[in-house]
Amino acid sequence: MTTPLDILSNVFGYSAFRGRQQSVIDHVVGGGDAMVLMPTGGGKSLCYQIPALLRPGTAIVVSPLIALMQDQVEALHQFGVSAAFLNSSLEGAAQAEVERRFLGGGLKLLYVAPERLLTGRFLELMGRVELSLFAIDEAHCVSQWGHDFRPEYRQLTVLHERFPEVPRIALTATADTPTRGEIVERLALQDAEQFIASFDRPNIRYSIVHKDQPKQQLKAFLKGREGESGIVYCLSRRKVEETAEWLVGQGVSAVPYHAGLEAATRSANQQRFLREDGIVVCATIAFGMGIDKPDVRFVAHLDLPKSLEGYYQETGRAGRDGLPAEAWMAYGLNDLVTLAQFIQRSEASEERKRLERSKLDALLAFAETTACRRQRLLGYFGEERAEPCGNCDNCLDPPPTWDATEAAQMALSCVYRTGQRYGTGYLIDVLLGKDNDRVRSNEHDSLNVFGIGGELDARQWRGVFRQLVAAGLLAPDTEGYGSLRLTEEARPVLRGERALHLRREPDRLQRRASRRGSGAGGERRSLEIAAHEEPLWNALREARARLAREQGVPAYVIFHDATLYAMLRERPEDREALAAISGIGERKLERYGEDFLKVLQDA
Repeated sequence: MTTPLDILSNVFGYSAFRGRQQSVIDHVVGGGDAMVLMPTGGGKSLCYQIPALLRPGTAIVVSPLIALMQDQVEALHQFGVSAAFLNSSLEGAAQAEVERRFLGGGLKLLYVAPERLLTGRFLELMGRVELSLFAIDEAHCVSQWGHDFRPEYRQLTVLHERFPEVPRIALTATADTPTRGEIVERLALQDAEQFIASFDRPNIRYSIVHKDQPKQQLKAFLKGREGESGIVYCLSRRKVEETAEWLVGQGVSAVPYHAGLEAATRSANQQRFLREDGIVVCATIAFGMGIDKPDVRFVAHLDLPKSLEGYYQETGRAGRDGLPAEAWMAYGLNDLVTLAQFIQRSEASEERKRLERSKLDALLAFAETTACRRQRLLGYFGEERAEPCGNCDNCLDPPPTWDATEAAQMALSCVYRTGQRYGTGYLIDVLLGKDNDRVRSNEHDSLNVFGIGGELDARQWRGVFRQLVAAGLLAPDTEGYGSLRLTEEARPVLRGERALHLRREPDRLQRRASRRGSGAGGERRSLEIAAHEEPLWNALREARARLAREQGVPAYVIFHDATLYAMLRERPEDREALAAISGIGERKLERYGEDFLKVLQDA
């Protein structure tokens, strides 16, 4: 009798399950419904792919994106699994051929979009076929409060209503407690067993810097990462294109991606990123969900994302292969004001706006924390971590703090005395005693706060104001062009009833060193490859790239970076030793074993 471990080893080339994979697989193979929360790169796909290979019939996988379907099917073909997808990218004849194989029982997995699955015709087709299970991928799309809401997902209860005997497994990497409840409710999974793995991605290093010439900061971050694949997220389409163009001018192989590009350009850029090594894609959040590329070595944000869920999912696209990866972000107070204005000016209900504002507050608290970032991030998802992680900027280079009570009182008083009608730049001018037309015309040069802040420079005052907003003592007035107003929490500080310690802003010499690439997140390669190993590493990657080009598939479909890295470390000399490398199943050993053994022997 074939066991899940047999499939894992012989088909997929792994020697052991990770985390709760085996528990999920055993439950679904036995016919039970399941809701699975696993981090990106945690092996969610195997939780339904292995049951699909063990149970009789065809598994229907509901997937929201064409790119994800194509990647998963191409990867399964490499393992010798009969799988196909049905979506608008197929011509009529190709769709008919997939349907013929489906009706004839020739497929173990069929990937479909929710829109197609819900049509009467497809529901009728499913009624004529033995079904092994339903897998609902990216299940968080069911949540109207989430960042990837897809209304069609809410109609997927039809699967249980029409096929009650077929087990269902809903999977996601991103769901806080309210979203989990909504998944259970909307998909009628009240009786499903829940499998909640740790949200931790220990291979990802989290680093956040405050904006100070952000392009130069990005350039410093990228130093030493030449030839690595990465994603740079920007808030606007214009900034995406400008950043991509600037990176190309710096010698980086970069392409833009956003919803406003022509479909052909957008598709071509995505395919370059997926199929070539060392491509950096500059994108809005329109890019990412369903991107199955495992060897993304870094994700950089040049603007604040919209929530911690969004940040977690976007940064989770790095290091899916388990090798070291970086999540780096530069942000400033203007980012917060912009996002707050988006929320205020949207047509959403007041309930939705309140929720979005609370999510933004949580993100800002994460960005400004002086404690372990991983502890803060996991805590947001209800997971407690007892010890600091040792792999974030705050752990590696603890930020100095200072008693900023008096400075905070000056800043808060300045906001109050000037009528709570001005933004940070103007308030700093008043505190520094700038003698300019605007200050004089408003007669603010006669206020008792005029010129009282001379002990700090403008950059340090920007840090004070930013952290006062993060601490909830000031709030941007979204109707007033980013002006700041006091909150109730400011009163105890103004009255001297509460002391306040803030992160100390780096001085000019430290900032220059940071832009040169020193410190956490500076000049450092993600993978530890010695100079004498680079020729072999490059030869392994070139062999993989050649095989990928010949087949017209992404390079990682042949082997993940983690598999090549294991070859580099283990130096297998024969087929038996090569077969022991993680990620090489029987089919891949047969197809590619000789190619890679030759590279290793010639080294």
